[in-house]
Amino acid sequence: MDSLAIVCGVAAGIWLSRPWMARYAQGAIQAVNMVTAIPTLGKLALMMSLLGIGALPAIVGLWIATLLPIIRNTYEGIRAVSPHLLDAARGMGLDQGEILRRVELPNSLFVIFAGIRTAMAVNVGTAPIAFLIGGGGLGELIFTGIDLQETGMMLAGAIPTALLAVAVDFLFGQAQYWLVPRGVNPLRNVY
Repeated sequence: MDSLAIVCGVAAGIWLSRPWMARYAQGAIQAVNMVTAIPTLGKLALMMSLLGIGALPAIVGLWIATLLPIIRNTYEGIRAVSPHLLDAARGMGLDQGEILRRVELPNSLFVIFAGIRTAMAVNVGTAPIAFLIGGGGLGELIFTGIDLQETGMMLAGAIPTALLAVAVDFLFGQAQYWLVPRGVNPLRNVY
């Protein structure tokens, strides 16, 4: 689910950043921002009303919540690439596909990874809410512990959730550090 959100989010962000989409891109990004502002529980409730109760609406709702920051960061990262770099690439005879692959993506990769990293950590941290619409998982321990006022049961679900969110953030942080090229990675440009 998360890898599908990464692929779809990056693809949608690239598509919105293309010059021929400029007329529609700001409206689409504003729509993404508005949907991002809806709390995760609201997104899950909407999916429950459309798809019923169970794992499917939970997966779709969390997928949508994961997708949005990736789209926004991909779009903003590509649009932030210096126009001078794009002019130089055009002057060297690169076509639009080569400019995207060789100039825009490498220079925006750090920002794209930041969106992916944020989306994954938030997704893991909020996934227990899916229990409320029949999604199961660690939310069962958390919400049952709250309902029964059993601190131990609640912590048995909350602590692994928090540790998993931190582990996911750490792993994506390491991927960001090692996969973003040295010349455009501010974390690796220490002299």
